[in-house]
Amino acid sequence: MEPIRVLLADDQALLRAGFAMMLSVEDEIEVVGQAANGAEAVDFAAAHPVDIILMDVQMPVLDGIRATEQVVRAGTAKVIILTTFERDDYLFDAISAGASGFLLKNSDPDDLVAAVHAVAGGHALLAPEMTVRVIERFARQLHAEAAGAAAHPNGRPTATPAAVGTRPPSGSAQQQKLLDSLTSREREVLVNVAAGRSNAEIAAGMFVAEATVKTHVSNLLGKIQVRDRVQAVVFAYESGLILPGDKPTSG
Repeated sequence: MEPIRVLLADDQALLRAGFAMMLSVEDEIEVVGQAANGAEAVDFAAAHPVDIILMDVQMPVLDGIRATEQVVRAGTAKVIILTTFERDDYLFDAISAGASGFLLKNSDPDDLVAAVHAVAGGHALLAPEMTVRVIERFARQLHAEAAGAAAHPNGRPTATPAAVGTRPPSGSAQQQKLLDSLTSREREVLVNVAAGRSNAEIAAGMFVAEATVKTHVSNLLGKIQVRDRVQAVVFAYESGLILPGDKPTSG
């Protein structure tokens, strides 16, 4: 197998060196480059094959959130946001920008390695409780904006968070059509994903093999046109399958 190609983007050279050292001992991971700011990260990813960018938030020239938007829009790599700050607004902005994961810089080396493997494999990288908390905030804002637009139909529409990939507008007929394309089992799996449950937990609750759940997840991601589990959770709330404040359950 080809190694997972990782780009390190952080304005602190010592931190980049530390992350590079942690990852260099892994046979399945190759650090292919380093960037001192978001603009360098965007340019490097456009010019070289990169699978994952470990992206700092606060950087000069172009910050990590804006750089993530550009990378995701170009489709050149997946992004894991790295920060020293455990702040909901960073989480919210990172997900809105299209990041596939969020990791604190004080995480254990093993967590960093696991994060790279998880995102490279198409999985979300957020603790279940963090995923639900942040996505519910995301969904509440979207519903508030929709309510405001309905109250002022002749006014200017309220701006929504940065669009991710090609996901349809929130609550749109196209989005409902994508939701309707799911089988009952795929919809059940999506509800469980929105609850922040792992494949193993979903398999246990549905009394099926974990491999079956992985197949359902892969199929539903393609049908609703999202890249990974984080964006699937966003879709579940945006489409109305799960409403803010709901406590999703299986079935």
